[in-house]
Amino acid sequence: MAIEILMPALSPTMEEGTLAKWLVKEGDVVKSGQILAEIETDKATMEFEAVDEGTIGRILVAEGTAGVKVNTAIAVLLEDGESADATPAPAKAAAPAAAAAAPAAVAAPKAAGAARVFASPLARRIAAEKGLDLASVQGSGPHGRIVRADVEAAKAGAAAPVAAVAAPVAEAKAAVAPAMASGPSTEVVLKTYADRPFTEVKLDGMRKTIAARLTEAKQTVPHFYLRRDIELDALMAFRAELNAKLEGRGVKLSVNDFVIKACALALQQVPAANAVWAGDRVLQFKKSDVAVAVAIEGGLFTPVLRDAEAKSLSALSAEMKDLAKRARDRKLAPAEYQGGSFAISNLGMFGIDNFDAIINPPHAAILAVGAGVAKAIVKNGAVVVGTVMSVTLSVDHRVIDGALGATLVNAIKDNLENPLAMLA
Repeated sequence: MAIEILMPALSPTMEEGTLAKWLVKEGDVVKSGQILAEIETDKATMEFEAVDEGTIGRILVAEGTAGVKVNTAIAVLLEDGESADATPAPAKAAAPAAAAAAPAAVAAPKAAGAARVFASPLARRIAAEKGLDLASVQGSGPHGRIVRADVEAAKAGAAAPVAAVAAPVAEAKAAVAPAMASGPSTEVVLKTYADRPFTEVKLDGMRKTIAARLTEAKQTVPHFYLRRDIELDALMAFRAELNAKLEGRGVKLSVNDFVIKACALALQQVPAANAVWAGDRVLQFKKSDVAVAVAIEGGLFTPVLRDAEAKSLSALSAEMKDLAKRARDRKLAPAEYQGGSFAISNLGMFGIDNFDAIINPPHAAILAVGAGVAKAIVKNGAVVVGTVMSVTLSVDHRVIDGALGATLVNAIKDNLENPLAMLA
């Protein structure tokens, strides 16, 4: 039977996307794993792979089409012997009644009983070769269809229940609607400013996601804030010395590279704070996976530097530059900006002295970093001029209490004021 290729959910918060480019055409024979199209999500442009093999019978959604809902049929894949004449034409808008009936129609195959197993021909062939009972395999394809990857994972004993993955995705999507609706309605706001000239800016997927997640964070995460001033003179001198020695390798360390390293080490020094909130429990991590906010046009990314405590300053610097560049080009894969337990937001380069950052759930903390400025400080009973940077640690009180948070921010301060020790 013909297989519908559906618009995939390429990130946990994706509800719709833009079909940026087709890399196949009608009549092309495709194999499992072949790249079919480029999809623009709320975060990036990503490649979409085939999960079945067959012939592209009909393309239902033209490239360049925006606002394509997840699970909408975008093309039809034919199996051996099938004709393109039997495939549906590009879908038109369904009537409300038909739309309401759709979920029941999708669920019907499951309700019909467990006797029939939906699987691709390739999946059936591999299962037969391996002596695998398809009834024991959980399908991840359209409408629960078993595809090649499911059979291979089951063979290796690595198959994961779809429900376990679907639950957090559904929760993330469910949070978008109320967050977007908070505040006065669109109609009320438009009426209020009806007599004033303005330009209306439509929200893209990224801005909608940012609005939803940060509204949710401020409403549901019990923030508290810890502030410290950090003297940077020793760090600035050490940085200048290192950069002079690394110039021949084309490496130039930034203050932010030191901040990342200091936070990664502090999470090792205060392991109880290296944690995330998981609904009914707290997860504490052994490695320091540090997310760093990167501003891009229309929003921001928080790429994650994994195992940051174990990497050298030059390695962190190179990785951060690469992630930042690909973030601005919207070329990051979801695995590169999801996860982490701790985040850094640095506005010092914009001249901001200090600010309070909003925690990015499920992280337990985020460090807001201000600019290093010349200030009068007291040293050995004398007033001298030094370079001081103000930081604010926003903390989720469900995970980290006041004393623990203070210990963490003090560890960060100690690392930055004694930079040579970070290399020990």
